[in-house]
Amino acid sequence: MSFLKIVILVIVSQYIFGCVEKTTYSGKIIIDDNLDLNILNKNELINKFGQPSYIDNLSNKYFYFTEKKKKSNFYNNKVLYSYLFVFQINDNNKIISSESINLLKEKNHKYRKIKTNNNIIKRGLLEKVFGGIGANPMPNSP
Repeated sequence: MSFLKIVILVIVSQYIFGCVEKTTYSGKIIIDDNLDLNILNKNELINKFGQPSYIDNLSNKYFYFTEKKKKSNFYNNKVLYSYLFVFQINDNNKIISSESINLLKEKNHKYRKIKTNNNIIKRGLLEKVFGGIGANPMPNSP
C-alpha cells in the first residue's frame, strides 16, 4: 500500500512541479521587426507601435512599455527583456527625440525614480482574504 502512495505522490509532484514553459508578454507586444526607431511623425509611430501605454500631455511624450517573461514553474521565472520607449512629439506632430531604455540593465534611470502616490488604503490580512467592510467605493454599473 505504501508503494502505491509513493507512486501517486511522484505522479502528482511531477504534475505540480512540471517543466512546462509559458511565455507571458506585458505591455505592448513589440517584435524585432518593429524596433527600427527611425520614425518621423506621430502618425507613423501610431501605425507602427499602436496606441501608447502612457501619454504625458504636459511634456507631450508617448511611452511604450514591453516585457517578455518565460516561466517554467513557480520557482523558475525569467524576464527575457523589459524595455521602455519614449518619444517626444512637438506641436506639428513631428518626433523631436526618441529614447529606448533597457529596464533590466539601467537600474538608475530617471524614469525609474519617478513614482506615483498610492492612494489605496493598506489592508490587513483579514481584509485581504475576506474583503473590506462597508460600501463599495466604485459602483459596478456605469
